[in-house]
Amino acid sequence: QVQLVESGGGLMQPGGSLRLSCVASLSIFSAYSMAWYRQAPGKQRELVAWIPHRGNTNVADSVKGRFTISRDNAKSTVFLQMNDLKPEVSAVYYCNAGHQATGQYVATNYWGQGTQVTVSS
Repeated sequence: QVQLVESGGGLMQPGGSLRLSCVASLSIFSAYSMAWYRQAPGKQRELVAWIPHRGNTNVADSVKGRFTISRDNAKSTVFLQMNDLKPEVSAVYYCNAGHQATGQYVATNYWGQGTQVTVSS
C-alpha cells in the first residue's frame, strides 16, 4: 500500500521560510517523478513544482525563484523549500507520486493527506 506523508507546514509571517517534507512508502521511490500541489479554499488544486526521477526540476512561474523542490532517494523523501513567503501561497500542500511524459508531469492517485501552510502577519 502506497503512503505519502507530508509534514512541515505551519503559520508563518510574510518573508519567512518553510521546508515541507513528504516521505513516501513506494517500492521503487527513485523510479517515480514527485510533485507538490496546493489547494486554497474555493480554488482548484494546482501544480506547484515537480522533480523527475532524473533531470531538471520544474517550478510554477508564480513561485519561481522562491520555491525549490528536491529529493533524497535514499530516504524516499521529497522536499519543498519555500522562501520569501507571501500570503497568497497560503494553502494545503499535497505531494504526489507520478510520472513524466513528454516533459510534463502526470499525476497518479497517490496523494498524501496534505499539510497546511498559512502566511499571515
